[in-house]
This record gives sequence, C-alpha cells and structure tokens, in this order.
Amino acid sequence: MKISNRLLRQLCTVFSSVLCVSIAGAALAQSYPNKSIRIILPAPPGGGSDFVGRIIGLKLGAAFGQPVIMDNRGGAAGNIAAELVAKAAPDGYTLLLATPSHAINPSLYRKLSYDFVKDFAPITQVTAQAYLFALHPSVPAKTVKEFIALAKSKKGRITYASSGVGQAQHLGMELLKTLAGFDAVHVPYKGAGPATIDLIAGQVDASMMSMPGGLPHVRGGKNDKIRAIAVTSLKRSVLLPDVPTVAEAGFPGYEVSGWFGLLAPAGTPREAVTKLYEEISRSLKLPDVGDRMAAGGADPVGSTPEEFAAYIQAEIIKYEKVITQSGARAD
Repeated sequence: MKISNRLLRQLCTVFSSVLCVSIAGAALAQSYPNKSIRIILPAPPGGGSDFVGRIIGLKLGAAFGQPVIMDNRGGAAGNIAAELVAKAAPDGYTLLLATPSHAINPSLYRKLSYDFVKDFAPITQVTAQAYLFALHPSVPAKTVKEFIALAKSKKGRITYASSGVGQAQHLGMELLKTLAGFDAVHVPYKGAGPATIDLIAGQVDASMMSMPGGLPHVRGGKNDKIRAIAVTSLKRSVLLPDVPTVAEAGFPGYEVSGWFGLLAPAGTPREAVTKLYEEISRSLKLPDVGDRMAAGGADPVGSTPEEFAAYIQAEIIKYEKVITQSGARAD
C-alpha cells in the first residue's frame, strides 16, 4: 500500500505533537515544583484550616524541597479564598484548602464569582471530621431518639445553636429535622466560640459542634458541661467510642462531615495534580501525621482526584436539597 507524501507529512506532524506533549509532561513531572507553593486557607489564623494546612504544608515542603506557604484569606464563608484561587494561574503553585462551605455556597448564595465545579481541579480530600451532637445537661434526653421525641412534644420550642447560617452544623441539624419530622429554632452565632459558650450556659438546648470545640467539655463524668448524644460521621469516633452515630438512631446514611480538601485552579497540568495527590496521600499514612490529625478529631483520607471530585458533587447535591427544604439563605 502506498502512502502519499501529504499523508506522510500529516502523520509525522501528529506523532511529533504527541511526542512533544509527552516530553513536556515528563519534564513538568520532573521539575515541578521548582518554586514555592502557596496554599490559600479560607479562614483566619488559628482555626481548623490552619491546623490541617500546616501539617500537610510541612510534609510537602520537606518532600519537594520548596517552601509551602500558608496564606489566610478568611471571610465571606470561604468565597474570598475560592475566588482568589479560581483566578490564579493554573500551574500548581496556588492551591485552595476547601471546606464544606465551598460545597454549600453554590446553593446558599444567589450569585458567586466562581463555579466550584468548573473552576477547580480536585487533588485530594485530606481529612474528614465528625461533628458532635451535644445538649445542655438540663435537656431531658440522652439519645437522639429521646431528643427527637422531646422536640416533637415541644413543638418548635427546642433551640439549637450553630456557628452561622449555612454552616455545615446548621444544615446538619436541618437535615435531621427533615428526616425525623421535628421542629427546632435555629439560633445562629458569629462563630463556633460564642455558640459553644451559650450552649454551656444553657441559653440554647443543642448544637452540632466541632470535635475540638466539644471534646474539652465532654469527659463522661458528672461535671461535664455538655452531654454528647451522637457523632455525625458514618462510623463512631475513636475519640468517643461509646458515643453512637446519628445513623445508628435509625437514619442510615446520615453523615455530616467537617472535611478539608485540596484543589488547584482548573487547567492545572495533570502531572502536577498527580504529584501533589501522591505526596499528600503518602504523608497521610505516616504515623506522626495520623496521630496529630486524630488529636484534633480528624481522620486522614487521601482520596484520588477522581474520588474527591465525586465526593464534592455528592456534597453539593446533598446540601442543595437541605437548603431548598429549609429555605436557608446567606445574610
């Protein structure tokens, strides 16, 4: 069979292009990173994002031999940080440490300057963290079922605190309200600290709170300042093995997680995403990292980019339904 000169030239061009792409990808994989990496944290210093970000930042810096800088850009429920990263160069040097708020915001806000699905390349889910479903000790309920029965009998007079409208703790309770068919009054606070203070003081009846915020007040003794009746993860927490999950109370599949995950701007080379994922996944298996995460109430995850993308999509769908049913809106 004869091949024309024109066809031969076309084939050579195609093969040359493929070869160039392969060489470029291999070169990037070898050279990345060759300068400092910046991780944008969606909260002020001192919170959970700082805790998780600095742990993985230290490991990435040691592995890559390049500085990994934490850049706190709190405000607007994580939207400021997300917008910054969405508009950054897609080169693997500006990353976002995302939270459930980023999966909630597309349904909570009428308009965003970014698309959380289209404008980002998922790298890996770093951690998952259960919330603690806690009551003031004066509330006559020791289980989720007893709390639901009490709330039904009180007909909207039970109150619960959260760290703000549209936060995962708020929507976690709204999800349970829908599933169990009870009513309760939401009392939003400007942050977890004030919400915890008022729960301890008995100004509100209940709250879904972070593990680090709740654990110091739950020791299983007579002097406990709050009563833990459940955790919101699918499995029991190793920190509170005697405390059941909400799912065990008759709501299979119920899960509300305070997760953290790393994303890059859309269009970031696959080689950079893969290199970041592989190094973070490896680091999360190290005993010292696992111990530090566990001490903060977090479980290391290290999912693949594809798994994390699917998880984000599921979170967006879950919270969209809850927000629609509850009528929650950003202030």
